[in-house]
Amino acid sequence: MNRRHRVATSLVSALAAAGLVLVGGPASSVDHAGTAPGGAGDQRAASAGQPVRRDLVGDSDSVVAISIDGMSVAAVRQLGRKQLPNLYRFMRAGASTTNARTEREMTVTLPNHTGMVTGRRIDAATGGHGVTWNDDRPTPATVQAAAGHEVASVFSAVHDAGGSTALFAAKTKFSLWQRSWPDAIDRTVIDLDNASLVDQFVGDLATERDFRFLHLSPPDAAGHAHGWMSKPYLRAVRQSDRLVGRVVKAINADPARRAGTTILLTSDHGGHGPSHDDPRLLDDYRIVFMARGSAVDRGVDLYDINPAYRDPGKRRTTYAQSRQPVRNGVVANLALDLLDVPALEGSEHDVDQDLRLTAAP
Repeated sequence: MNRRHRVATSLVSALAAAGLVLVGGPASSVDHAGTAPGGAGDQRAASAGQPVRRDLVGDSDSVVAISIDGMSVAAVRQLGRKQLPNLYRFMRAGASTTNARTEREMTVTLPNHTGMVTGRRIDAATGGHGVTWNDDRPTPATVQAAAGHEVASVFSAVHDAGGSTALFAAKTKFSLWQRSWPDAIDRTVIDLDNASLVDQFVGDLATERDFRFLHLSPPDAAGHAHGWMSKPYLRAVRQSDRLVGRVVKAINADPARRAGTTILLTSDHGGHGPSHDDPRLLDDYRIVFMARGSAVDRGVDLYDINPAYRDPGKRRTTYAQSRQPVRNGVVANLALDLLDVPALEGSEHDVDQDLRLTAAP
């Protein structure tokens, strides 16, 4: 597969550095893109003595990570197969659990998502990424500043291996990642309109990339406005199901792309009543984790095929347990494992890259 480019200066970074926040609907989209395959980006890299992008050889040619912000397990179970046909088809087609866990310290958006892409816990004092806020504040300006030391991400690891990455997010606070790894995210799109965001994600599939992260926000927005498990909230979960269906359909439309892509799907937190920020509540810390693709067995439970991991039941669990639950923080190292890239230095979740998506032979 032909690979491409180095990154230009991001408008997202410029806005964030100026303390500006994007608001609104479809027009509120920031799209930062690099150059075309084999174009000026590769030529500049070659002339500067930098490595030009190469194929990453692993179980997958490409990994897509999808996070549905605020989607609770209770909603997935209540709505069921008839109302969430795409999510239930996703589970039947791959490996999954509806009893995964968030980070232990906090059940809020930006800290948990940063755990997903760094493979770290939150608490900086014990090796975590240090992102404890959940807004667009300009300082700390980067994940590294929050941690007090260098923090690698799935984006930077793929970039260093010669690959290409992209971020599609429905909240402006994700501009933190572009500031933190500015040379590693080849395209950043932030659009508050989720349908428009998915349109742009689908359009980007024509560009060969190794890793894409897609953040969808309808359940979280409806939960805060109307309460988790309210009628508007359940409608938002159904909307997210349709958006996931569009993504899967677009990936599967090309046989080669379908054969080479693994999709990971999880959430940053659940929710209960009007909020989700109590890390001691089961409804807040219990989430789904799903995977599908040619590198994944069909219709299997993740705990059944992973004896190194333990189904936590209803327990919250700690990081000290020898057999961890499946956490949303495994996204980074699992994606890198699928791409045949080593685990992130300093990471914790799936650092041994031993989370299996297929049963042992």
